[in-house]
Amino acid sequence: MNSAPPAGESWAAIAPLRERTYRRIWSASILSNFGQLILGVGAAWEMTRLTSSASMVALVQTALMVPLMLVSVPAGAFADMFDRRKIAITGLSFASFCAAILTALALNGLTTPWVLLSFCSLIGAGVALYNPAWSASISEQVTAEHLPAAIALGSISYNVARSFGPAVGGVIVLAAGAKGAFLTNAIAYLPLLVAFVLWRRKHVAPRLPPERFDQAIIAGGRYALHSPPVRAAMIRAASFGFASAASSALVPLVVRNMLHGNASTYGLLLGCTGVGAVIGALLVSKSREALSAEKAYALCAIVAGLVIMVVGASHTLLLTALVMTIGGVVNMLTIALLNVGVQLSIPRWVAGRALAAFQASLTGGIAVGAWFWGDVASHHGLTWAFLASGALTTITPLLAFMSPLRQLRPADLEMIDIGREPQVALAITARSGPIAIEIDYEVDPDESRRFYQVMMKLQRARLRNGAFEWSLARDLADPRLWTERYHLSTWLDYARLRSRFTHADRTLQAAADAFDRTTGERRIRRRLERPFGSVRWVAETPDTKDETLRIYAP
Repeated sequence: MNSAPPAGESWAAIAPLRERTYRRIWSASILSNFGQLILGVGAAWEMTRLTSSASMVALVQTALMVPLMLVSVPAGAFADMFDRRKIAITGLSFASFCAAILTALALNGLTTPWVLLSFCSLIGAGVALYNPAWSASISEQVTAEHLPAAIALGSISYNVARSFGPAVGGVIVLAAGAKGAFLTNAIAYLPLLVAFVLWRRKHVAPRLPPERFDQAIIAGGRYALHSPPVRAAMIRAASFGFASAASSALVPLVVRNMLHGNASTYGLLLGCTGVGAVIGALLVSKSREALSAEKAYALCAIVAGLVIMVVGASHTLLLTALVMTIGGVVNMLTIALLNVGVQLSIPRWVAGRALAAFQASLTGGIAVGAWFWGDVASHHGLTWAFLASGALTTITPLLAFMSPLRQLRPADLEMIDIGREPQVALAITARSGPIAIEIDYEVDPDESRRFYQVMMKLQRARLRNGAFEWSLARDLADPRLWTERYHLSTWLDYARLRSRFTHADRTLQAAADAFDRTTGERRIRRRLERPFGSVRWVAETPDTKDETLRIYAP
C-alpha cells in the first residue's frame, strides 16, 4: 500500500496563500480577471453586432493587446523606479475609470466600432500599467521559498477566471447586453484596488538616486537583449503569440458562422479554454520536473497547432469545445513555463522591466497576429486562416536552433557586496563622465582560447548591467597581457553597475580571474575621459550641485 505524500508536498502549491497580503491581493485579482474577461466577451460580441467585417472583429483582440505591448515596457520601468504599490493603484484606477465611461456611452447608445476599440485600448493601458508592478512585487509579498509557487498561483488566478468568466460574460451579454458586461468590468477592478490600498508595503530606501525614465527603459532593454534566458523567452513568446492568435481573435466568427451559435455559445467555448488553462496551470510544476524546457515547449506548440486546425475545420460544438479545452491546457503550459523561466532568471533590480518586456513580446505577437489572421480570414476565408495559423504554430519549436531556452538558478541572482571601494583622488560628481574601466589580465598563452571564451560570457554580464563599448585587447609585444575595457556614461552609472553584481556575475568574474597569473594586485584603472569638467577655469568656481558620490555596494 502506498503511503500518502507528505503534507508539505501536498500543500506546497498553495503555501503562498498563508501569507495575508499575498492572499488578499491574489483573491481580489480573480475578480479583476473576471471583469477583464467579461469585457473581452462583451466587446467582441458587440463588434459582431456593429459590423460583419472579420478584420474589425479581430481588431478587438488587437485593441486589448496593443496597450500591453506599448505600455508594458514603460510601466516596467516605473515599477522598478518607484513604489510598485502606488503604480498598481494608479493603473487599476485608470482602467476602472475608462470602463465606467465606456459603460455610460453604451447606456446612451453612443458606441461605434472605433469608440469600442478606443476604450478597449484605454482599459488595456490601465491593466498594462498595473501588471508589471504586480508581477515584480510578488517577491515582496511572500518569502523566497514560496516565490515559485506564488508565481504559478498568479497564473492560476487568471485562468480560474478564464474557466467561468467568459461563460458568465456570455450570460450577461444575453441578459443585459454589452453595457452590462462593461459595467461588470468597471466594478470588478475595485476589490483589487482596495487590496493594494490596504497593503502596507515596507519601504526600503534606495542606495542610489533613481534612474531617469528614459535611462531606466534603455537599461531594461539592454538587460533583456544581453540576457540569453530573457531574450530566448521573448522570442518564443512573440512567435507563439503571433502564430496562434487566430485561436483567440477569430472565435466569435467561428461561433457565428460555423457553429451558428450566440453570445452564450461564445462564452461557453472561452470557458472551456479557461478550464483547460486551470488544468495546465496545475501541471506547470510537474512539467518542469518531467521535461526540459525545450521538450515541454515543443510538445505544447505542436498540440496547440493541431488544436487550432481542428477548430478551423469543425462544425460541431462538442468537438470544438473539446479541442479548445485541450488548447487551454497547452497554451497555459506554454506561457506559464516561459513566464516562470523569466522570473527565475532575473535579478530583482530589473524584474519589472524584464517581465514587462516578456509581456510586451507575448501581447505584441498576439496583437499583430490577430490583425494578420483577421486579414487572412477576410481575403481567404475563416478555415484557411485557422489552418495556416495552426501550421505555423506547430513549427515554432524550430526556433530552438536559433535561440534555445535557458534558465539560471535562483541562488545565482542574489545581489552581492563586491567590496573593494575604488580609490578616488579627483574631485568628481555623479554626473562626471564618460568613465572608462580597464582591467589587465596576465594569461598563459596555452590557455588563451579558454580565457577568451570565458571573457565572451563576461562581456554579456557587463553589457546587461549597464556597460557599453566593451572590448578585449591583447598586447602585441607581450602575448600574455590582455586588457578588458568598457565604458559607463557617468560615475553614477558605474555605481549602479557595481550595485547590480549577482552571484552569477561573481562566478564569471572568478572564472576569468582564475586565468590571471599577475603577481601582486591586478591592475584596474578607472579613468575620466575628456576630463574638462574636472579642471576649473578659476580655482574658486563652485559646482552647481553637491553630487559627490561614493560607490555604494548593495
